Amino acid sequence: MDSIHKAALAARHTFEATSASIATTIGQEHFFENIYNAARALASTPNRVITTGMGKSGIIAQKISATLTSTGTPSVFLHPADALHGDMGNIQKKETVLAFSNSGETREIIELLPHIRLLGARLVGVTGKADSTLHKEADIGIIYKIEKEGCPLDLAPMASTTLSLMIGDGIASALMVIKDFKREDFGRFHPSGSLGKKLLTRVKDRYKHDPHAIIEKKTKLKDIINAMVTSNLGAVVIRGSKGHLRGIITDGDIKRLLDVNDLTTVFDKTAEEFMTPEPSFTRLDAMVEEALSIMHEKKTYILPVVDQNKKICGLVRMHDII
Repeated sequence: MDSIHKAALAARHTFEATSASIATTIGQEHFFENIYNAARALASTPNRVITTGMGKSGIIAQKISATLTSTGTPSVFLHPADALHGDMGNIQKKETVLAFSNSGETREIIELLPHIRLLGARLVGVTGKADSTLHKEADIGIIYKIEKEGCPLDLAPMASTTLSLMIGDGIASALMVIKDFKREDFGRFHPSGSLGKKLLTRVKDRYKHDPHAIIEKKTKLKDIINAMVTSNLGAVVIRGSKGHLRGIITDGDIKRLLDVNDLTTVFDKTAEEFMTPEPSFTRLDAMVEEALSIMHEKKTYILPVVDQNKKICGLVRMHDII
């Protein structure tokens, strides 16, 4: 067997071993109940969640701390060795410590436990050993089941770190639901990223207000064309007597009208005769993502914008948003 084939089989073994471990882990009785209980404990923490772990488990703990912080739960990673040499002050009374250790017997983690108790903090332990000290001492213990790590030598942490990461993310997901964390909240924690801008930008930040693009129902085609050319938005909206949205006419509507009508009489037609009545619209305070969703659903590139009383404010186009 050539080396490329052997390497491919080793990679396949890693995936198969990890997949089997995932299936065994989530099949445990009360597994997701324990995830939920851990999330509740984190939700009731008055200040921060402290995550900790050594080696590869420490890297997982750092990632979960970052995930928690970005989803509305303040968190810091505490290196267990540093904690034993002066950083124990990071743990405050009634905070929750989320500790990761595959064996549940990592010396630095075990040495932390009495200090966690002394400081009055709660402990959530994530480990692969049900009979370990970490699991026995934890207020809430979550066990994952690993038969093989997936390493060709069955030595390097692979399946165990994947399961630890999934459990941490599962706790974070449950916590987001418990705290009713919304997309807009996520955007507020990521204001500089493109996703944050998308989630925080509202239609009022992107729409076009041009009085020329707002016409009456009795406006004739010649004046409609002039309004469309002047505003250069690709559409005009039709206003009712009290300023409410009554219809929309796009440049495509005008092209179709000219194509099927006698040009000697077509210019006498009024807006109400060929407008699209009661069109889809978006509101001034809606998120731009919501407006884009309506555009995709209705297969249009432009939407009227109205205020909370459904009075016309203007138009928003797809490329204004994108």
